[in-house]
Amino acid sequence: MANAANQHTCDGPQPSAPTHILIVAYGIQSHINPAQNLAHRLARIDASSVMCTLSIHASAHRRMFSSLIASPDEETTDGIISYVPFSDGFDDISKLSILSGDERARSRCTSFESLSAIVSQLAARGRPVTCIVCTMAMPPVLDVARKNGIPLVVFWNQPATVLAAYYHYYHGYRELFASHASDPSYEVVLPGMQPLCIRSLPSFLVDVTNDKLSSFVVEGFQELFEFMDREKPKVLVNTLNVLEAATLTAVQPYFQEVFTIGHLVAGSAKERIHMFQRDKKNYMEWLDTHSERSVVYISFGSILTYSKRQVDEILHCMQECEWPFLWVVRKDGREEDLSYLVDNIDDHHNGIVIEWCDQLDVLSHPSVGCFVTQCGWNSTLEALELGVPMVAVPNWSDQPTIAYLVEKEWMVGTRVYRNDEGVIVGTELAKSVKIVMGDNEVATKIRERVNSFKHKIHEEAIRGETGQRSLQIFAKTIIESD
Repeated sequence: MANAANQHTCDGPQPSAPTHILIVAYGIQSHINPAQNLAHRLARIDASSVMCTLSIHASAHRRMFSSLIASPDEETTDGIISYVPFSDGFDDISKLSILSGDERARSRCTSFESLSAIVSQLAARGRPVTCIVCTMAMPPVLDVARKNGIPLVVFWNQPATVLAAYYHYYHGYRELFASHASDPSYEVVLPGMQPLCIRSLPSFLVDVTNDKLSSFVVEGFQELFEFMDREKPKVLVNTLNVLEAATLTAVQPYFQEVFTIGHLVAGSAKERIHMFQRDKKNYMEWLDTHSERSVVYISFGSILTYSKRQVDEILHCMQECEWPFLWVVRKDGREEDLSYLVDNIDDHHNGIVIEWCDQLDVLSHPSVGCFVTQCGWNSTLEALELGVPMVAVPNWSDQPTIAYLVEKEWMVGTRVYRNDEGVIVGTELAKSVKIVMGDNEVATKIRERVNSFKHKIHEEAIRGETGQRSLQIFAKTIIESD
């Protein structure tokens, strides 16, 4: 397939210098891994015609390349792509949601200046940027592209269903969403899509709490969609036809070109990025001691924090269920002192709590019977790719929509709703875990469905259809436009 790809992209006149794509991503793991994978795949299509540089927030860059003590903010390379950090003036992605209006304006200005300097430096080194790709809504990147006259491509690293929801929110449905935001059972019918109840829409679009983060996100996305309406950029969507074919067809007319580029998380273990230190406990050996499909894996991603009450509810659930469990709880993901959780899980809990793990290794282990997940898009794709049923416990952003897809569209898991205080109640969680892990008709159908998706995803990857072919076509259009 690689030879065919090279032949495909090398037809016609060759550019005098390689196309140089600058990919800019938020400094969080859920954005960095897909962005890095995208950069690697583009660079490998034809190394003589495409080079890629990945730029992320300086703090995240330092964590990725902590061994570069002498110059942690300098450009570096992994032999395939280059990496260079940018600064937003605060260099702490977790603070973005609490910045004041003046601080956000200052952050945007600093980001613009930093990224513009990167563009100038790369040009001075003989590698002028000919295309910029940004993940989701990053207004400073729009400014940089506009100011420097560089074509910009939007990398949508969430489901196409979420892309459609945002598009319609800014194109005639904003008032409808707002007027029914307090009615969780109200169903919204968007063009070309199945009905979605309010609580299955992206949380930022139906927020009723005047949350500062929701306002920040809604404003950022509004600017992005205004830009897309005006400039008609190419849009790369990190999804698969086998998962969202109807929605992908429905959104095509709204944009100039939409490229379905497939699952961008899985890669070699060497290439995967971990922003947190993996636990020293031998959790894989621990999994080896358990029988097939007997372990409940629990992880809520790289952002969510745990209160003591939430921890106790989950422990109550697992004690009631009695299945062994592997639970990821980061030290910086704890709102309170939870040392008892890690240090004192005794035998009657039959579980192990770890700081962080290689999730693909865990999900691919035969002892794992289900995945209790917040439904981040990367985690969901990994579970589908590896055939692991899910218990969906969404929290915010795109997660409620992904949980809807898991439970209703794909029927590969169950969903648990949080109570009015945002807590997952242990008894409710236990009900869903028992359904998915149990020996019952519903569990059997869920396992059949998720295994069916696993095989379809693998078949599509083997044939190189849709995702890889679409990426090759995209690369060809970028090369030929230089």
